[in-house]
Amino acid sequence: MRVSAKGRYALAAVISMAQQYDSGEHITVISISEKLGISKIYLEQVFALLKKAEIVSSTKGAQGGYQLTRMPGQITVLDVLLAVESSLFEQTQETVQEKAPDIEMAMRLSAFNILDRNVRQTLSSITIADLVSEAEKHKENNAMMFYI
Repeated sequence: MRVSAKGRYALAAVISMAQQYDSGEHITVISISEKLGISKIYLEQVFALLKKAEIVSSTKGAQGGYQLTRMPGQITVLDVLLAVESSLFEQTQETVQEKAPDIEMAMRLSAFNILDRNVRQTLSSITIADLVSEAEKHKENNAMMFYI
């Protein structure tokens, strides 16, 4: 499985929003763009897809921006990736169906379907809250300590 830049950016943006979830404030695409170093125009496309999937909601106006529609613990990595990745779980292309349908079926049932199911299961078990927690651990590890 390969996650596109769009999927990785969407996930990073949602994690960034989740880090500020408790503030209750709306977050602008510009602030996320600056914080993460991602093109504003590209993020707007990502947020349109996230909004369509009801992962974020938007408010217009001076105090407007985006908010998560659910608590970070209720949004999974799978939710975010399915919102923006059109080919995340595309049907595996037939390989030898015409000449060896038995081998084709064996590959599909014993390998590809199991792989897809396990990837789906894993991605649905990781929440955005889990990733926020992991990010916080790494933020602490990278903090410099100064002693006088």
